[in-house]
Amino acid sequence: MRIAAAPISWGVCEVPGWGHQLDPERVLGEMAELGLTATELGPDGFLPPDPARRAALLGRYGLRAVGGFVPVVLHDPAHDPLPGLRDALTSFDEETVVVLAAATGVDGYDARPLLDAQGWRTLLGNLAEIRRRTAHLTVLHPHVGTMVETGDEVNRVLDGCDIPLCLDTGHLLIGGTDPAELVSRAAGRIAHVHLKDVDATLAERVRAGGPTYTEAVRAGVYRPLGIGDVDVAGLVTALDAAGYSGWYVMEQDVVLDSEPPAGEGPLGDVRASLAFLESIGSLP
Repeated sequence: MRIAAAPISWGVCEVPGWGHQLDPERVLGEMAELGLTATELGPDGFLPPDPARRAALLGRYGLRAVGGFVPVVLHDPAHDPLPGLRDALTSFDEETVVVLAAATGVDGYDARPLLDAQGWRTLLGNLAEIRRRTAHLTVLHPHVGTMVETGDEVNRVLDGCDIPLCLDTGHLLIGGTDPAELVSRAAGRIAHVHLKDVDATLAERVRAGGPTYTEAVRAGVYRPLGIGDVDVAGLVTALDAAGYSGWYVMEQDVVLDSEPPAGEGPLGDVRASLAFLESIGSLP
């Protein structure tokens, strides 16, 4: 398994007011302490935008960048997403996966509009154009609070264009898609993986209009791998059998209090997730 970390597991997030944002030195240092050698980039501003400075910083901790989350408005006929996307990609290394999200255009993931027919034509057309004109491996990340969240919306993307997907086991489950079923019928479309474990009861409450997504994250909807209700081992086994050779990015989204966490903070949960994945990797 090619295992990578993600700054969101340390509470580092692009949403304004999300919580206390730890500094890169602590986050990258703790990744290195765990023996990890790869990470996603985190939000704009977390790492230096200059590619050389960023590579040097990551290199000090024995890390390299394997993916970057890029929220982009794709559904607005009056907005061309390509210029902004090109600007974002000037700082991406060739091997860094572009993890697109179909952004709503407003901050946060607690509310979203629904698309009409024109909006869907625009979104699917933009995905096809990005796929055609972007040299980087680019995947679409179905994500709570974006324009592609529910099972029907994921299917509409699969049927309407050829862009590969980021299989985020947590966002898919909260949005109403069974990640295992998606792997069984569309493994060939999966080119990047975010492994999350989930409290399924709390996820169901979010789908039913109970707590907001942010409230659910604060309440612990995401769990260390192997502790929640996602069959992480089964998914990894199925992906391996289907020939998946990309990265498995460990993610446990958390919201930190306004002060830096005492003691280990998120490090303990990431350590537990890593130990679980290493146990999977040792199985025959």
